[in-house]
Amino acid sequence: MKYLNVKKALSAWRDIQPLSEKDRERLSRRFTVDFNYNSNHIEGNTLTYGQTEILLLFGKVIGEADIHDVQEMTASNVGLRMMTEEANLKETPLTQNFIRTLHQTLLREDYTVYRNLPGGVQTSYVIHAGQYKTRPNSVITRYGDRFEYASPEETPSLMADLVDWYNKAEQEGKLTPIELAALFHYRYIRIHPFEDGNGRIARLMVNFILTRHDYPMIVVRSRKKSAYLEALHQADLEVGPVPSDGAHADIKDIRPFLKYFNNLVATEVYNDVLFVSEKNENVWWYDGERIAFRTPNYTKILNAMRTEPTLTLADMKEITGISITAIQKLLDQLIQKKYVERGEKDGSWRVFVMQ
Repeated sequence: MKYLNVKKALSAWRDIQPLSEKDRERLSRRFTVDFNYNSNHIEGNTLTYGQTEILLLFGKVIGEADIHDVQEMTASNVGLRMMTEEANLKETPLTQNFIRTLHQTLLREDYTVYRNLPGGVQTSYVIHAGQYKTRPNSVITRYGDRFEYASPEETPSLMADLVDWYNKAEQEGKLTPIELAALFHYRYIRIHPFEDGNGRIARLMVNFILTRHDYPMIVVRSRKKSAYLEALHQADLEVGPVPSDGAHADIKDIRPFLKYFNNLVATEVYNDVLFVSEKNENVWWYDGERIAFRTPNYTKILNAMRTEPTLTLADMKEITGISITAIQKLLDQLIQKKYVERGEKDGSWRVFVMQ
C-alpha cells in the first residue's frame, strides 16, 4: 500500500485540505456508519452493515433486528457525537467524569446479568452504567489463559493516574498524537474500569485524542479483530501480567501494539484520501473497502436504484439500456455481496455502498 507509512498518509491527508462541505459530509456519513457498526460488531452486536446504515442515517429499522442491538447501536452513535463535541473543546482537560458519562451514554441504564453455575445454580449481578466495576473482571485469551485486569479496589486510583498522565503528556508534547492515543488505549484496557463496554470506550477515546490534535478519526474493523487482539496480547507479553504495570506502561513497552496502531492509522487515513480524491465513477465503498467494478453497468444500476428505489427490472432496463437477463445477473452479485437488498414489504431497493 502506497501510504502504509503513517507520515506519508498524513501528509497526503494534509495535501487535500481544506475539504469542501460536500466532502466533509460524505466522510462524516461514511465514518458514522463504519465506526458504529464495527465497534459494536466486535463486541457481538448482530445488526448488519446495511441495518446499521439505515438506522443511523434514516432512523429506520429494517429486517429482523434484536431490540437490544438496535438500542445499543443508537446509543453508540449518541456517544460518538458526544465524544466529538468534547474533543473539539481542546482547551478543556480530560476528566474521569467525562469517561464515566460516556459510559453511561453507551449503556443507557443499569441491567442484570444472569449466569448458570456448575450444578445448575443460577447467579446474577448488576452492571452499573457510568460506574466503575464492583466485581473483578478478566478475560480468557485466545490461547486459553485467564488474564486479570485491575481489581475494583485499585481501579479508581489507576483511572485517576491515567487521566492525570494523559493531561500532562498532552501538555508536554513529547509523544505524537498517535503514540498518545495508542498508549492511552493500552493503559485503559489493562485497567478495564467498567464491567461492560470497555472496548467501545477505548475505541471512542482513541478518536477523542486524534480529534483533539486535528487527525482524522479511525475505525478498528471487526473483520480484522484477530489482528487487533493479537497486537494487544503481544504487548501484554512484553509488559507482563501485573495490572498496575499495564496501567503505567511506557510507550517503549507496547511496541507490538504501537506498530499495529501505526499501520491502522496509515491504512484508515489512506482510505480517507482515496475516498475523497476518487474520480472513477465505477468505484464504490463498503465498510472501508474500495470496490472497483469491472463494468460500468453496476454503477448504472446502483445510481438508478438510488434515484428511484421502487424500480422494477423493466424500469431498470429502460433507464440503463441493459438487458433484463444481464440486470438479473448483476443484481444477484450485488445482493450476494450485501451491497444492496430489496425490502420485503414495499419491494424498494436499498443501496449500502457509498461514493
